Amino acid sequence: MLHSPRPGWIEVITGVMFSGKSEELIRRVRRAVIARKSVQVFKSHLDDRYSVFTVTTHDGLSVEAQPADSAAEIMRQVRPETEVVAIDEAQFLDPGVVDICTALAQRGVRVIVAGTDTDFRGEPFGPIPELLAVAEVVDKLHAICVRCGNPACRNQRLIDGKPARYDSPTIMVGGSEAYEARCRHCHELPTVDEDQTRLL
Repeated sequence: MLHSPRPGWIEVITGVMFSGKSEELIRRVRRAVIARKSVQVFKSHLDDRYSVFTVTTHDGLSVEAQPADSAAEIMRQVRPETEVVAIDEAQFLDPGVVDICTALAQRGVRVIVAGTDTDFRGEPFGPIPELLAVAEVVDKLHAICVRCGNPACRNQRLIDGKPARYDSPTIMVGGSEAYEARCRHCHELPTVDEDQTRLL
């Protein structure tokens, strides 16, 4: 494999929802722009909460981005002169994102990836765990548990104000109307059996 004379590496920003992952990605992108680097920003096309063509934080900060439905599409759109590639909501992308991040870093690109490392069940989410394993730099951010105020490390999915069942679909895009940040001890996950018991 050919190596670029320009150093490349992978940075992963991870953690629960509302922990500031997109905000940190935007901060790094803006600093790269100030440093006059050629930057491209991508995001999963599934994340259309604020705009399809921007990475936007819950507080309203934003940066232009190109939506992509696969890792291969990102790779096709990266320009030869690009020095920094940022990818937001990478948990929604296919496992191929690990290979393209590795390939880009190998050819001298700084790759910044943001994504949630666990799903609403508290289990590993998509390609993020493997990206954590191959990255040079990893930052795990925490939110504040809405119940007790301790550091939050879980995404609590809510359906009609109640915790979602374990067998709910893994992917459901949403904001504060559908999710809360909670710590390990305040996180709730009813099983199908518990739901049936409630109805009796």
